[in-house]
Amino acid sequence: MKHPNKTLRRVLLAAVLAVSFCAQALALPAYLIPGGNAVGVRLNAPGLVITGLEDGAAAQTAGLRCGDLITKCAGSPVRSAQALSQRLQSGEAVVLQVQRGGQAAEFLVQPVRSGTRWQLGAQVRDHISGIGTVTFYDPADGTFGALGHGVSGFTDARLLEIASGSLIGASVADVSRGAAGAPGELHGTFDPGKTLGSVTANTRCGLFGTAAELPQHTALPVAAQEQVHTGAATILANVQGETVEEFSIRIEKLYPGAQNGRDLLLRIDDEALLKQTGGIVQGMSGSPILQDGRIVGAVTHVLVSDPERGYGIFIENMLEAVD
Repeated sequence: MKHPNKTLRRVLLAAVLAVSFCAQALALPAYLIPGGNAVGVRLNAPGLVITGLEDGAAAQTAGLRCGDLITKCAGSPVRSAQALSQRLQSGEAVVLQVQRGGQAAEFLVQPVRSGTRWQLGAQVRDHISGIGTVTFYDPADGTFGALGHGVSGFTDARLLEIASGSLIGASVADVSRGAAGAPGELHGTFDPGKTLGSVTANTRCGLFGTAAELPQHTALPVAAQEQVHTGAATILANVQGETVEEFSIRIEKLYPGAQNGRDLLLRIDDEALLKQTGGIVQGMSGSPILQDGRIVGAVTHVLVSDPERGYGIFIENMLEAVD
């Protein structure tokens, strides 16, 4: 018969070890630098995505569809529409290697002459670009997180597969104010010569990568989900020029375990921000949420019916996506 004290000691030791392992698995950085800076974002696809097809044209006749990713033409990689066009100018049929729904396929396509050029009759794109907001920066290893949600593909809601990406210096030129039924938008000017960092991952919790340097703010502690509560909070946002300002909000509800980037419901109650933007507008995604002196999350979505309200993601979930 086992001695009860020894059994109890073993149970307690196992519990302590389990807690220790969980703490290691969920370890958060003690401090991060909050962002709030608007940046230009460019995400490059690993090929050419078909975004449109002309009825009865060569591409459609061959069986190609919108959303297909063209990765090779005649055995050689293609990275731009210009490069693909040049390979068609012999007028000869070509084999296109395509990714569709995660599966590889090949299509024999006969270009059709249009004026002086040979064409497929397909519209293609090789990148997506826009404006977003940096959530955090870790000077220890140069890691950054932005947007708080992923970027969808060209033709559907699935996450865009990326080959590479970059953050570009930006300045907010003006704002289209939001109203019920019509979300507003930040309009920015980009400086192509001012590359701030590289985007290496497009996830449901945001964009992540590394940067040599981002605008420096005071580092703040990082909050675990359990430390976030309803009530007063603030966000850092860049809605004019390159200036980051702090605006008051209220966290109205928490949704632990939501797993959809809607971990908390927030409402803008800062009169200055409401006057400028009407509430949450496109381009503010990623604006860090601060509460009790900690970074607790990031703005992710606006309620279309009520732009003064929107959703946010816990910073803990963003950091787990980095790992």
